[in-house]
Amino acid sequence: MARYVFTSESVTEGHPDKICDQVSDAVLDALLCADPQSRVACETVVNTGLCLVTGEVSSKARVDIPTIVRRVIDDIGYSGARSGGFDAHSCAVLVALDQQSPDIAQGVDEADDHRGDPLDRVGAGDQGIMFGYACNETPELMPLPISLAHRLARQLSHVRKNGPLDYLLPDGKTQVSVAYEGDQPVAIDTILISTQHTPEVAGLCQPEAVRNRIRKDLWTHVVGPATADLPLKPEESTTQFLVNPTGQFVVGGPQGDAGLTGRKIIVDTYGGYARHGGGAFSGKDPTKVDRSAAYAARFVAKSLVAANLARRVEVQLSYAIGRARPVSILVETFGTSQLSNDQLMELIQQHIDLRPAAIIQNFGLCTISAERGGRFYQDTAAYGHFGRADLQAPWEDVTAMAARLSQAPSTS
Repeated sequence: MARYVFTSESVTEGHPDKICDQVSDAVLDALLCADPQSRVACETVVNTGLCLVTGEVSSKARVDIPTIVRRVIDDIGYSGARSGGFDAHSCAVLVALDQQSPDIAQGVDEADDHRGDPLDRVGAGDQGIMFGYACNETPELMPLPISLAHRLARQLSHVRKNGPLDYLLPDGKTQVSVAYEGDQPVAIDTILISTQHTPEVAGLCQPEAVRNRIRKDLWTHVVGPATADLPLKPEESTTQFLVNPTGQFVVGGPQGDAGLTGRKIIVDTYGGYARHGGGAFSGKDPTKVDRSAAYAARFVAKSLVAANLARRVEVQLSYAIGRARPVSILVETFGTSQLSNDQLMELIQQHIDLRPAAIIQNFGLCTISAERGGRFYQDTAAYGHFGRADLQAPWEDVTAMAARLSQAPSTS
């Protein structure tokens, strides 16, 4: 069998681009809570001492956006003496939101292919292609490299906020390279962690001494706990472990790099293991199929794998603005299914409704923020939208659908 190495990365919630994703989705949460019919396309930009919220919104809701922005930035950890040059309480917050184009609104509000069915009356908010993916490499049916990268990023944030590594600052990135033989992961080849930190670490100031101390601490408090329950674990003797390869990482966050909503679409999805249609998620209400149809495509792919109809599944959906039904549906199993792709396509069309209004209704996408206490989409905006048990995301709950698909006549 061919041996190769595949790599995926994740970033922490304090990464500049992820600050923007979380701000945009916090604004979305607030608007949907007050008005579930809100139409939102919210973009955020951060730089040293500045957060700009822009885009298009049509809503009956009135929300205090500057307060939301400052709360998100403070929750991430950019405040006070440990703000790293970007402080939630002193940064400038600019809001420049316009109304949604009426040309777009008319196509969403009244699809041109409706047939009297209420679910036919809502058109897609834009054209585009979306991909969903699932595989049996992990219990959550996600590729192992991105799953590990997210685990490390979450644990890095945990030890920063809850101890014992109080010298860590909010910005950080993780990267994991997994060795495969055929399509099976066999070893963790390389782990890379870049983490922002204070100039002095445990009384040490010399860069090499600081990096060595951080490396030792991260192996003990991040890598070990994040991978403890996995059958395939990194080994100190064989896994290459890289930490802050430039030597130090003191200047970070928006002071080090500008951030923008939607620049971490591969981190948000499958770590490059599957194809991507190019559309970002954060700041978009569920009528935007970039978001809702990508969730539905994941639901389809995961349902097929959970039903043991294939070991790997990639689903492509495409939509036209103002039309309710997908323009096309494509399923690919990479030779891992006993059924043909045509048979699987027939199952999908028989059992899963992929019209935007049906997706929104079945997943409760317009009401979920209010049902979860005012916060849902913000929590999707860091550490991935898929394979997250902590989110209890409706598109991840495939138990009933997998049972239905496995019992369908064409699978027997």
